Amino acid sequence: MTRKSPADADRWQQRARRDRSRPRAGSRPSGTAPRTRAGSATPWLYLAPALVVLAGLLVYPVYQLGLISFLEYTQAQVSGGEPTTFKGFGNYAELVRDGQFRQVLLATVLFAATCVAATLTVGCALAVLLTRVRALPRLALMTAALGAWATPAVTGSTVWLFLFDPDFGPVNRVLGLGDHSWTYGRFSAFALVLLEVVWCSFPFVMITVYAGIRTVPDEVLEAAELDGASQWRVWRSVLAPMLRPILMIVTIQSVIWDFKVFTQIYVMTGGGGIAGQNLVLNVYAYQKAFASSQYSLGSAIGVVMLLILLAVTLVYLRLLRRRGEEL
Repeated sequence: MTRKSPADADRWQQRARRDRSRPRAGSRPSGTAPRTRAGSATPWLYLAPALVVLAGLLVYPVYQLGLISFLEYTQAQVSGGEPTTFKGFGNYAELVRDGQFRQVLLATVLFAATCVAATLTVGCALAVLLTRVRALPRLALMTAALGAWATPAVTGSTVWLFLFDPDFGPVNRVLGLGDHSWTYGRFSAFALVLLEVVWCSFPFVMITVYAGIRTVPDEVLEAAELDGASQWRVWRSVLAPMLRPILMIVTIQSVIWDFKVFTQIYVMTGGGGIAGQNLVLNVYAYQKAFASSQYSLGSAIGVVMLLILLAVTLVYLRLLRRRGEEL
């Protein structure tokens, strides 16, 4: 039996260390967890309860809405007096030929766009203001805003109607307008509803944008102020670019909420105003489906609204992707 020299022992130790550091066949690099089917399915298991709820509350109603929009489904079919027949795209063709539908669609788009722009402007301006005032005024403003946000739409609409009532409203008395009716004219009625929509919607924008501003490093804002930038310049060149993901969220939410306004229009204009001058798509669909018992036409209007909202959201996300924003 031969004895090992110190040099041989050193060579063997170095070879053993190389063998241990060399990855074995079929093995993964150190520090990486093996990907198994159970591991890849774990996120879906956590999401399963929410997906089931969404399927019941969203997928099935949308399916029924689309199905009814392709049928001849009126009160006669509901009562069983006539059989339900398949119309294909007949209901959609009837909407295209309907001049009132085109007018209501245009009015809805313009009204929703104005509401979104006003809500974002008021919410962002107040969010910046929250960063400039002391703790007590900030608390008072946030409490008042949350109170407006938590107020039900029916209650808020009724309160605003009282404020602008031609006989007992304080607004006419303060402005000296006598018995002026704000809901009689088309544009004044839309303006009144717009004020109520902005009043109950700006708190979401304000709180969300304020939370985003608080995450911006103070050094960035101080550097802008030292360079002599005005408040508008700081917002346009510093805050807005850094808050683009947050602004994207509040914009999409505002578009969805304001495009499908129903309660405020229905309550404040008495179901759509004089001769339907203040109709929007949601109220128009309600009138077709329940007042006229044309459920298939009402469903077709609902599908059109859904497609418009999806198109607006996808276009907005695509524009952000082109700019290189992370979504």
